[in-house]
Amino acid sequence: MSSSAGPTELDGAWWPRSRDLPGELSALADVLDPLWGRITRIAVNPRHWPTLPPRIFVNGHVVKVSWFTSELDPHGITLLSYTAGRWDLLVIPPETGASSAARLMAAASADTGPPTTATALMTAERARHARGARAVKGRSGGALSSHGRNQQRAVGT
Repeated sequence: MSSSAGPTELDGAWWPRSRDLPGELSALADVLDPLWGRITRIAVNPRHWPTLPPRIFVNGHVVKVSWFTSELDPHGITLLSYTAGRWDLLVIPPETGASSAARLMAAASADTGPPTTATALMTAERARHARGARAVKGRSGGALSSHGRNQQRAVGT
């Protein structure tokens, strides 16, 4: 891990189904371990996770999980592998709607444009969502409310 909290170029995105970090990390690492090579360490920022496991079991071996508050973007995760090196992923909150998640995944994986941070992508998406909600409210007299992966529309009278 770097000792500075400078911007880190993203290698992709991860959209977990819940805030159950032990279960979600195990599922992620089980998939990536055979593809990227043996994952040896995972680093997270604890801001958005209620439970932080010290280690998880992945495909028959132990992976140490570390947490960093100032050194790691609160919307990111770092995976280390002997063969693939370091992978920095944007963590898309589980409650994010499908269209926002798709935009975030595409932006985090894009090879064009200047490198951006996980927090910068999340901030831009929140601003985009807020502008869209105001536009919908202004046109229809209602408001768009996103609740988890299912969106509900509330219409004013």
